[in-house]
Amino acid sequence: MTVSQVSEPSDYRATVGAIMGRGVEWEIDPALDRIADLVDVLGGPHRAYPVIHIAGTNGKSTTARLVEALLRERGLRTGLYTSPELTTLRERIAIDGEPISEERFVEAYEDVLPYLQLVDDKHEARLSFFEVLTAMAFAAFADAPVDVAVVEAGMGGSWDATNVADGAVAVITPIGLDHTGYLGDTLEQIAGEKAGIIKPGAIAVLSQQPVEAAEVLLRRVVETGAAAAREGVEYGVLGRDVAFGGQQISLRGLHGVYDEIFLPLFGEHQASNAATALAAVEAFAGGAPTRGEPNLEAATRVAPGETFLGGEEGQLDPALVRSGFAKSASPGRLEVARTGPTVLLDAAHNPAGMAATVATVTESFGFTRLAGVLAIAADKDVAGVLDQLEPVLAELVVTRNSSARSMPPEELAEIAEGIFGAERVHVVQRLDDAIDRAIGLAEETGEYRGAGVLITGSVVTAGDARTLLRVGEGR
Repeated sequence: MTVSQVSEPSDYRATVGAIMGRGVEWEIDPALDRIADLVDVLGGPHRAYPVIHIAGTNGKSTTARLVEALLRERGLRTGLYTSPELTTLRERIAIDGEPISEERFVEAYEDVLPYLQLVDDKHEARLSFFEVLTAMAFAAFADAPVDVAVVEAGMGGSWDATNVADGAVAVITPIGLDHTGYLGDTLEQIAGEKAGIIKPGAIAVLSQQPVEAAEVLLRRVVETGAAAAREGVEYGVLGRDVAFGGQQISLRGLHGVYDEIFLPLFGEHQASNAATALAAVEAFAGGAPTRGEPNLEAATRVAPGETFLGGEEGQLDPALVRSGFAKSASPGRLEVARTGPTVLLDAAHNPAGMAATVATVTESFGFTRLAGVLAIAADKDVAGVLDQLEPVLAELVVTRNSSARSMPPEELAEIAEGIFGAERVHVVQRLDDAIDRAIGLAEETGEYRGAGVLITGSVVTAGDARTLLRVGEGR
């Protein structure tokens, strides 16, 4: 079997081709001028509804989906903009929890098409594919219309196309070293870019961060006069237990405690994402804790027992929180694609993300023999990712995915052999063959019930594997 696109009408394929043909902004000039001009001539659709804006290195898409699930459970009509897609471009734009149809995607493009040339002619570089998609999302949400939009930044923050919107709530998920060629090669530099989504008067919901990143984010909070809600201080995970199909968690939100929550996602990092999503929805619904006049010293001081605004009055309905989280999903994030043996799909693509994946696999799955399939972009910290994988994999199959950025298997094998040893590394040119090979390696001992396969390395890898394994078909 080979990776192939889901059957699509020709006008949809042509539309996708036209958008993708515009290239990425990193190859042009990362700036907000072009997208600002575009949304301006469109009539400002990004101002037609409140926005919850989400940036960070790891956990952005999952947190965005969890936020959207809670908002929708509360009866609000939602727009959700995420990236990248797993299989089809229209996944990036969802209304009421469902990707827009191929027909609506084409219509959204046709709505903005007359204005693209106007903006292209005004600038030295024409609009990128991400800028066009972002404008399409904003316009589709305004046309729906939605009550609130949950918008995930594409890569950075300050100059990301999504940042023409002013988020009433700005969420920063955990920051790590990734996209260093574009965002900077230190945590401080990367945090500075992500912090750009925090605007004056916003409520900043900050996941647990490395100290270097936290200082930068809190400085931005002080400079803008925003309010801050920090994981581990104003909100957090109170407890968690592994459960069949996910975990049982207890969360402390900004305005109350929520217990007996079933989260159908695996791992400590997903419990943390859920806590951040809950805090973001609480902040959106009723405001965040504040200390009054902001100053950096006060904002960075942890004072156990200090009283913040909030309490039961601002608490969300616990029953709605439980039902919203119970219905949530995050495709391609330690997703069980099949059983016998268990095959897991995961989009981790940097060392911090892979560390979380490995910890979760160890905690939540009782594998006695685990084989891995890795296809990863050449510009990633490949050695760092492999270092995280080595302790848990008996065998590693290296391959490529459908992206032009995918590292050639031979080059990947050379790096992997220095970490795993040549005898544990297998080179397979195609992902479908690599999956078959890994399943065979996992089952070598005959311990079928304890055998597993982890397919990982990027969102593209997880998406390609979903297509090959027909995950979700018929649902």
